[in-house]
Amino acid sequence: MNEPTGFTSVLYSVEPERRVARITLNRPESLNAINDEMPLEIERAVQLANTDDDVHVIVLAGSGRSFCGGYDLKLYAETPRPTTGSQSMPWDPMLDYQMMNRNTQCFMSLWRSYKPVICKVHGFAVAGGSDIALCADILIMGRHARIGYPPARVWGCPTTGMWVYRLGAQLAKRMLLTGDVIGGEEAERIGLAYKAVPERELDETVDSLVARMASIPRNQLMMHKLMINQAYANMGLESTQMLATLFDGITRHTPEGVEFKAQVERHGFKHATQMRDRGSPLV
Repeated sequence: MNEPTGFTSVLYSVEPERRVARITLNRPESLNAINDEMPLEIERAVQLANTDDDVHVIVLAGSGRSFCGGYDLKLYAETPRPTTGSQSMPWDPMLDYQMMNRNTQCFMSLWRSYKPVICKVHGFAVAGGSDIALCADILIMGRHARIGYPPARVWGCPTTGMWVYRLGAQLAKRMLLTGDVIGGEEAERIGLAYKAVPERELDETVDSLVARMASIPRNQLMMHKLMINQAYANMGLESTQMLATLFDGITRHTPEGVEFKAQVERHGFKHATQMRDRGSPLV
């Protein structure tokens, strides 16, 4: 097993005999919350896998209790303005766009990867964590895992826009106009996840699919993935992401977004997100 050095927020390893590279989000003390380094390290790991002839398939996972709990709100929201994602007012939307577009493109390296990416989700894949998961090609979840985008209620817009491409208009609206979080079985039923299995079977299910894909030549895998992705590019995926990333910056600087940030600073992100997500009117 090959393990390059220099990563701080992810683990990267290759199993040549299985033709698989493994990218593991590795901030378990914070449910693998996204910090400044993680998006760049995901992209770097994808690049390593794509230039390694021993790799046919990539598995994306999270260490510890969850896949990813989203952006690190202790870092970004509890810290008083100005901070990353929360400028002093008036704010410059283009500065925000540059920062968030960098992260979006890093997550999209999974989608653009010439080699297929299987995402294994246990625990939570919420907020920015769902952005990462939905950039993979195939999502396999534990039955008790949870996925959703709660910041759709306030302080966020999913920058990758992948909800609509995964679910279509009606179901994407159902998720983003509520900010609900759903379980693995419902995610499978609506087509968001390929499979939801008992947690004890999650590794075996993923490894079985890896083995099946890894037996195929790299060029065949690449051609079919490029062909499918091109169909989504023709639907306007790039322009959708530009709008979503701009909107994400706006959500953090609206009157309601500023008030949410103030609530986080006063009471901590756990209390503020509980109030945001409980279902009561926000204004």
